[in-house]
Amino acid sequence: MAELAIEHLTLRFGGLTVLEDVSLAVAHGELLALIGPNGAGKTSVFNCVGGLYRPQSGRIRFRDRDLVGMRPHDVARLGVARTFQHGELFPHLTVLDNLLVGRHTRFRTGIFGESLFLPRVRAQEIEHRRVAEEILDFVELARYRHTAVARLPFGTQKLVGFARALALEPKILLLDEPSAGLNRDEREDLARFILRIQHELRLPMIWIEHDMQMVADLADRLVVLNYGRPLAQGTPDEVLRDPRVIEAYLGTARTA
Repeated sequence: MAELAIEHLTLRFGGLTVLEDVSLAVAHGELLALIGPNGAGKTSVFNCVGGLYRPQSGRIRFRDRDLVGMRPHDVARLGVARTFQHGELFPHLTVLDNLLVGRHTRFRTGIFGESLFLPRVRAQEIEHRRVAEEILDFVELARYRHTAVARLPFGTQKLVGFARALALEPKILLLDEPSAGLNRDEREDLARFILRIQHELRLPMIWIEHDMQMVADLADRLVVLNYGRPLAQGTPDEVLRDPRVIEAYLGTARTA
């Protein structure tokens, strides 16, 4: 049974059709890769799921909830977490503080209690910091906990964005090109983290990725978009051998 199901999604901006009749679903514990050339509409799918864009037609269901029309912070409260292509972090804050920002939906205190720093507030602060520290250990970034994000190299910042998504304690992860800008060692680390999330936490993930070797090695299934339209879907072996997919990426079909 699908954790997240997108049915016949269509998105337009004026006369420009960005997505047309896009359908996909991801099951519990599944790693679904969403691939396609630049401009295919992949990030627009995530923006529709997260409430940043409102599609003209189609349905987006997360478990028993219809996400179309929901505000982004309400979608996040349901446990839908995502990363961004360029990190979108708070550069002046430390790595630890960025993770605490990612836990904003888990805070259960009010202005009055926080202003007086009451015992209940202190207890929650300790718990949130404990969880954030565990995530830093998970992604092997603990040594940067008190470092301002602006002082970190871009690849490390991308891993901080990945950790911040985990800080939400998500029920599903939307990963938007998390390997972009990473060197070889960082990509290998990211692959390990993704596999651990899949096998230990059993989180469903939708993963936008351009590294076809990573996709072939890690993904359970692939969905391909081209100019905002579905092109192919299936196992990595099936999809990456599809002449239509090869043509979309390389501009010409491979001959036998």
